[in-house]
Amino acid sequence: MERQQRLRKRALPLIGLALVSFIVGAISGCPGNPNRDAAERYLEAWQAGDYPAMHSELSTISRQAVPLERFTERYEEAGSLATLQSIEPGEPGGDEAVVEIPVIASTLAFDEVEQSMKFTFGEDGVAWQSGLLFPGLEEGEELERTTRLPPRASILAKDGQVMAEGPSLARSYPLGDSMIDVTGTVGAATKELEPAEIAAGFSEGEPLGLSGIELAYNSRLAGKPGGTLSAVATEKSEGAEGRVLGEGEPEAATPLKTTIDPVVQEAAVAALAGQDGGVAVIDAKRGGIRALAGQAFSVLQPPGSTMKIVTATAALETGAATLESEYEYATSGVADGREIGNAYGEVCGGDFVESFADSCNSVFAPLGMEIGEEQLTRTSEAFGFNEVPAIFDEAGTQAVDPPVPTIPQPGEYNNELGVSAIGQGKVQATPLLMASVAQAIANGGLRVPTPITVDKSLRPAAEPVRVTDPATARLVTKSMVAAVTSGTGIYGAIPEAQVAGKTGTAEVGLRGDGSVDDEGNPALVEDAWFSAFAPADNPKLAIGVMIIDASAGGGTIAAPIASQVLSAGL
Repeated sequence: MERQQRLRKRALPLIGLALVSFIVGAISGCPGNPNRDAAERYLEAWQAGDYPAMHSELSTISRQAVPLERFTERYEEAGSLATLQSIEPGEPGGDEAVVEIPVIASTLAFDEVEQSMKFTFGEDGVAWQSGLLFPGLEEGEELERTTRLPPRASILAKDGQVMAEGPSLARSYPLGDSMIDVTGTVGAATKELEPAEIAAGFSEGEPLGLSGIELAYNSRLAGKPGGTLSAVATEKSEGAEGRVLGEGEPEAATPLKTTIDPVVQEAAVAALAGQDGGVAVIDAKRGGIRALAGQAFSVLQPPGSTMKIVTATAALETGAATLESEYEYATSGVADGREIGNAYGEVCGGDFVESFADSCNSVFAPLGMEIGEEQLTRTSEAFGFNEVPAIFDEAGTQAVDPPVPTIPQPGEYNNELGVSAIGQGKVQATPLLMASVAQAIANGGLRVPTPITVDKSLRPAAEPVRVTDPATARLVTKSMVAAVTSGTGIYGAIPEAQVAGKTGTAEVGLRGDGSVDDEGNPALVEDAWFSAFAPADNPKLAIGVMIIDASAGGGTIAAPIASQVLSAGL
């Protein structure tokens, strides 16, 4: 008897172990809950913003009733309305027929919304219903919101002075109206709002940034919106109130500090004097934008002979030319299979520096042919052609959508290589780009991106670009100095320092009004350009000036504007 009791005691742990093993085996051998799995996959795909994957979890009938395009559209609309930023699903519950999953939806304007989502199912997937558009919605409901914006943030200059401040529809400019050229303006929205604007808390009729920094950093300056997010019946009766899903308080943003120098900005606007064109000034060493006036980065035009800075760099770097190279004195040169004349039929030539200083098309158009398509494109792109200007962060760039300066790719010049080397043909630039070209030479061949803010969280991640070596940059600088001391850019000189520059006069097309020039030929529309930096031996500022449909060439019209601005800045 005693022996039997001992055996029973020894057997109990073995029976327990066997029972546990049986249960584990039974669980592992059973299939999971397919409906619960489908609901979890649906939310995981939503977390990743993968609408096609979400749509694939729907039943066949639901997919047919709500095609992917409409499905995606509805989620994007709901997300924008809710200012949705992310979702975080919890542990699923419910039964086979209805799976309920708690979800935390983080929003910009309404803080965290903690609600459940209920999934029902068809024969082969999730049954679509409008309650799946947002946590807390029930079938037959939709989202409704009221939003409130805080006071708009100020825009500051690099020294902390206020350039724009005050209520959105009554902004004031303590440093004068010249700041508006760069800050831009704010006004009531007169267009249908973009999804991104709705997602930032804006509603129809509310003030938006319309141009400049106000537009590029509209959401940043507007601050964090607040308000109430509710679920309301799709066909609600008059006076019916919805269920509140989330609420938040508006929070004003901190002032946005920029790289703008008020003195230089005021000088640029004053010197441009309302003419059709633009002025851009950037820090010659650090690359930050110091001033933008007029159409400084918003309009593309052929840069004319300011392009010879790029061509000279390519020629000296590749050995196609040296400073000692000698060129025949002539009124024209052959390139692209035709005669390319000098401006106004002038006789031009001599050594490389003299030819650059006098802006000899008869030298630089044929030189472009020697450099070749691949090298001219490669050097131009190093200077920033075919590249989105690094003015704002990615979101700001998309808002303002600055045009991209262009030069053809190899094989696409179509017998316009020579004229491209002198800034005609298919070459297109902005004053900001030509200021950046001058900056790269001033900085020993290193081009630095040109952000307009000092907020590192908003600045582009672009790294400096090595355009050329310091030795070549010094040779180009010597040529640019000669252009100002004894060439076409003498009106760009200033008493404060030696300027290194290059003039440009671009032929844009026939005037079209039947007028003729002094020789009886059809009159041309010409743009005046000047690209420069100063002081030449210790550069501080780089500038690009463009005057559209000017009354004279770059040396006469654009160079004096640059000299005014550089004098003020130095």
